[in-house]
Amino acid sequence: MDATTLREYRSNKDEHFGNDHHSPIPATHRERFNGLAYYDWNADLALTVPVGPGDGAPITIATSDGAERIYHRAGTVELTVAGEGVSLSLYDTGHPGYFLPFRDSTSGKETYGGGRYLDLDPNEDGTVTIDFNLAYNPFCAYNDAYSCALPPVENWLSVPIEAGEQVWDKPA
Repeated sequence: MDATTLREYRSNKDEHFGNDHHSPIPATHRERFNGLAYYDWNADLALTVPVGPGDGAPITIATSDGAERIYHRAGTVELTVAGEGVSLSLYDTGHPGYFLPFRDSTSGKETYGGGRYLDLDPNEDGTVTIDFNLAYNPFCAYNDAYSCALPPVENWLSVPIEAGEQVWDKPA
């Protein structure tokens, strides 16, 4: 994805969040909603990497409302971010593709404290494109009525991922 395509994608998302009755933004806040905050497009944080084997092990993932969900480790990826090698687990949620929840050193400061998500489709050659510019906040970042998976410790990064959505400044 390039910067122009990303701007269009974000504009469409902001339009949906501000006007659609299915928006996670509470109806009482939509009238004053002016869009989400995003990092600028960062080509260095769009990486295509091989997917290592997953062990298929079930992993219990806590949720924002204190419940738990069971996912399965479907693969692993190794990548370099900010000059540091990192490893992330990809999960099978029962839907096509991989689910990648993660936290990084911006979580709770510049980005939602509960972490962010990526939904990934595998490429035909056994790789996956991890474009952190598409990292998004779970719906519970906008509305406490949602229950969201919290990234497991194995997907907590010490490096900053300065791409994607930033924390939403909910109107008072």
